[in-house]
Amino acid sequence: MRFAKLLPPFALVGALAFVPTATSQLAAADTDTYKELETFMSVFQRARSSYVDKVDDHVLIKGAIDGMLAALDPHSAYAEGADFQQTKATTDGNYGGLGITVSSEDGAVKIVTPTQDTPAWRAGLKSGDYITHLDGELLYGSTLDEAVEKMRGAPGTKIKLTIVRPGRDKPFDVQLTREKIELKPVKWEVKDGIGYININSFSAQTGAATESALMSIDKATGGRPLGYVVDLRSNPGGLLDQAVSVSDAFLDRGEIVSERGREKTDIERFYAHPGDLAHGLPVVVLVDAGTASAAEIVAGALQDQRRALVLGERSFGKGSVQTVMPMSAASVLRLTTARYYTPSGRSVQAGGIDPDIVVPQLSDPDYKLRPRLREADLRKHLLSQTKVDDSILEDDANPDPRFTATADQLKAQGVKDFQLDYALKTLKRLAAKAPAAPKVATR
Repeated sequence: MRFAKLLPPFALVGALAFVPTATSQLAAADTDTYKELETFMSVFQRARSSYVDKVDDHVLIKGAIDGMLAALDPHSAYAEGADFQQTKATTDGNYGGLGITVSSEDGAVKIVTPTQDTPAWRAGLKSGDYITHLDGELLYGSTLDEAVEKMRGAPGTKIKLTIVRPGRDKPFDVQLTREKIELKPVKWEVKDGIGYININSFSAQTGAATESALMSIDKATGGRPLGYVVDLRSNPGGLLDQAVSVSDAFLDRGEIVSERGREKTDIERFYAHPGDLAHGLPVVVLVDAGTASAAEIVAGALQDQRRALVLGERSFGKGSVQTVMPMSAASVLRLTTARYYTPSGRSVQAGGIDPDIVVPQLSDPDYKLRPRLREADLRKHLLSQTKVDDSILEDDANPDPRFTATADQLKAQGVKDFQLDYALKTLKRLAAKAPAAPKVATR
């Protein structure tokens, strides 16, 4: 929990002539603030007394709070009641619904990313899809909270989503059955001697689950894995401490991430502890436009520390930190309090993590037609600290000869996931060039 820092008392060191000037400036600022508050109270009183229907005071005050935070950035919010329970459940990795992260764009509901092994993911919903209707009811003009509330419901109940996908001529309907979403944040398997670790969220158990996956892979390979592929695609992020924990599992030393707040002195740095659970073996990290927040911390840390090769697409670009502050027993304030920076000092905000090797997802037939939704596309997003030029990174005018296969050709070859297939082949080449690793003692 982070609390506000108290400012020290004024230090009167000679030059007393400056004190009245500073005092007068503060007084003028206070006067302006009081005038603004008077305006707010005047509007509040007019609304409660003259609106066409009688309106509850709490509705007006909650609306004012929501508007105030919405004026700051897309990630600061106040939650109470059902929204508070949803926030808590999502953080804990256990909640009900369809399994999609959504945003609002010009009154429409846009999918940021579906979560793996959820109804939305199994139905083939994709980042960049628009949800226009729920059970035939038009969503345009509804608030994002209202749309999300309609998509929630008891497990086992059905809901029909009407989807508009850029590149397709007509909207199409998708029938989904709501489930109790019990996220397993980490899954692992061994593919051709390579440890494959899929991290789909950063909830309370992600760090411990990643460590367990590494030890399980050691045991399954007899202590001799060729290396690891860490899949962070479509991972919307989550808890900062879990991102630090996952990064630490692959690092033996060095900085992982730094938080920097409003003041220049408000810097907090997080470092790796001795003990690389991946034993220095080659690591490839997979990212895409849905890789956000805590997932970008991991990718950026392993990339900057030369510990992993990042492969895929440029990530989402959410480089801000939200501090969750309980306001009461049933309400919480989520406020953006800092930006985070990779070990080399890069701000990820609105720019994202650029992969070392850009690999398109050719096995997705809609890949080229589907737009990428990123932080820079959201209204009121925090400004980037560095200028990002992605004109070369995502320039499709000069096709790479390695990436000319079509989705149908790949399907005929038995390749269901081109990016993962490319990552596995890349890691095999890295493992072949690396000196033979000693057998790892399993636990």
